[in-house]
Amino acid sequence: MFVTPGYAEEVAPAAGEAQTDAGTAAHTETGAEHGGGGLFPPFDSSTYPSQLLWLAITFGLFYLFLKNVVLPRLGGILEVRRDRIAGDLDQAARMKSEADAAVAAYEQELAEAKARANAIGQDARDAAKAEAEAKRKEVEAGLDQKLSAAETRIATIKANAMKEVGSIAEDTAAAIVQALGAGKVDKADIAAAVKAAGK
Repeated sequence: MFVTPGYAEEVAPAAGEAQTDAGTAAHTETGAEHGGGGLFPPFDSSTYPSQLLWLAITFGLFYLFLKNVVLPRLGGILEVRRDRIAGDLDQAARMKSEADAAVAAYEQELAEAKARANAIGQDARDAAKAEAEAKRKEVEAGLDQKLSAAETRIATIKANAMKEVGSIAEDTAAAIVQALGAGKVDKADIAAAVKAAGK
């Protein structure tokens, strides 16, 4: 155990000095305890060696505590954070590459969809054009049939009308001749006259 000089003086009086009175010693201790006549111990030069010793011991213990307890924990925390940051960066890079792949796939699908839509539109246009052409031909064929039927009907009506015109003309001519007072005319003569006038 290390003993300070002040404590040594209080406990063991110097050689050659006799302890005369116990009351005087008690009075001296009480005075020392109350700070009477002594310096503040950190400023007392006689206590420097013991202060330096305890400073070295305290610093050594504090250094060992930092080295063995605090710094490993801080190192572990820093390593965990570094690993977490590296993992987050790797995950972000992986997610970015996945997003880029998804965007590329989306753009590829969009281009394919546009091409399919254009092909479907062109097919629909071609089908509509072909259908319209077929309907047009069908309508034209129907119109041609109706036109030929109408022409045949008109020809028949015209032929019938021409036959009736001849008989009407003969009847009219006979009526005119009778009205003029020429008397009765033979039907064969009137028919011959009408035919001659028609040519």
